[in-house]
Amino acid sequence: MKKFLLLITAISISLGAMAQKGKVTSALSYIDQGILDKAKEAIDQAVTNESTSAWPNTYFAKGKLCQASFTSDNPKFKTLYADPLDEAYTSYEKAMELDPKGSMKKKIITGLVYNSLAVNFYNQGSTKFEAKDYAGALKSFESQIKITESDKYAGVIDTGMYYNAGLAAVNCAKYADAVKYFQKCADMKYMGITPYFQMSEAYLNLGDTTKAEATLTGLSSKFPNDKNLTLNLIDLYIKGGKNAEALKYIKIAKETDPSNYALYYAAGIIYLNQNKYDDAITELTKSIELKGDVFDTQYGCGAAYVNKAADMFKAANDIVDMKKYTEAVDQANAVYAKALPYMEKALELKPDDTYAMGQCKELYYRLKMTDKYNAIKAKLDAFEKK
Repeated sequence: MKKFLLLITAISISLGAMAQKGKVTSALSYIDQGILDKAKEAIDQAVTNESTSAWPNTYFAKGKLCQASFTSDNPKFKTLYADPLDEAYTSYEKAMELDPKGSMKKKIITGLVYNSLAVNFYNQGSTKFEAKDYAGALKSFESQIKITESDKYAGVIDTGMYYNAGLAAVNCAKYADAVKYFQKCADMKYMGITPYFQMSEAYLNLGDTTKAEATLTGLSSKFPNDKNLTLNLIDLYIKGGKNAEALKYIKIAKETDPSNYALYYAAGIIYLNQNKYDDAITELTKSIELKGDVFDTQYGCGAAYVNKAADMFKAANDIVDMKKYTEAVDQANAVYAKALPYMEKALELKPDDTYAMGQCKELYYRLKMTDKYNAIKAKLDAFEKK
C-alpha cells in the first residue's frame, strides 16, 4: 500500500510538470497567433512554478514574447514589459545559461534569434534618436553592438552601428564613448575621413586640444584630395585660439578654393578679434562680395568699421588743438558712416536681432539721422518689453 501511494505521488508530480511545460508550449502558440496577453499569463506561471522556473525553454519563450511585445502594433501589448528588448536579451541569456549542453545556444544561432534582436535594438535606437532621447538611443545602439559582436550572432557585422552609437554619444555629451565608437569606424575604414572629424570634435569637447589636433594632422597623406580636412583644421585652430596656425591653413585653402566665402569670413573674424580692423574689413568685404546674404559676415564687417571708428574717436580726445580735434572727429564719423550699410543689411537679414538693432540705433544717433533713430529706438524698446 505504501509503494502504491509513492507511485501515485510520482505520477502526480510528473503530470504537474508536464502541465507546466504545456503552458510554455501554449505561450509559444499564443505568440504565433498574436494573443500576447494570454501568452504572458502562461509565461508568468511557468517562470514562478518550481517545475519550469529552471527550464531553458521557459526563458526562450519569454524572450520571444518580449520581442513580439516590442514589434506589436497593439498599444496594450506594447506595454506588457517596461523594457521588452532588454528583457528579451536577459531571457535568452538565461535560457542558454540553464542549458549547459548547448542545444539552446544552437537553437538561437540557427534560428537567427539574435539577428532579429539586433535589428529590434537598431529600430528602437533610431526611434529614440529621432525623438532626441540620445541617452536612450545610445543604450539601444550599444545593446545592438553587444549582440552583434557575440558568438550567437550569425552574419556580417553592420559597421554603421558604431557610427550611430558615436553620434548618439556626442548628442548626450558622452564624448569619451563617442571617441571609442568613431575610432572603431576609422579602424574599419567606414565613411572615410568623417570619423576622424567626429573624433577631433569629441576630443575638443573633452578639453583635450592636443589629441584633437593629433587626430587631424597627418591625414593629408591618407586623404590627399579632401578639402574638408583643411577646413576642419582651420576650425580646430580657431576654437583653440591658435590664430597663426588658422591663418596659415586659411591661406592654403584659398589657393585651392578661392571662391569659398567662409574662408574670408574666418580670416576676417580672426583679424577682428585681434583688433586688426583694416585687415578684417578687407577679408570680410571679400566674403560679402562672394556671398552677400550672410548675417554674421555683414554684422562682422559693420563691427570692424565701428571698432575702428571708436579707436579713432578715442585718439581724437587726446588732441588739444581744436581744429585738428574737429578734423579727427569728422574722420571717425566718416568711418562710422561706412559701418551703417553693413549693419542695416545685417538687420534686414535678421530683423529681430537686438544686437543689430542696437548698433543701428547708435549709428543713427552719431550720424544725426533722427527719423531712423526714433523708429529703431521704438522697435528696440518694444522688443525689450516682451
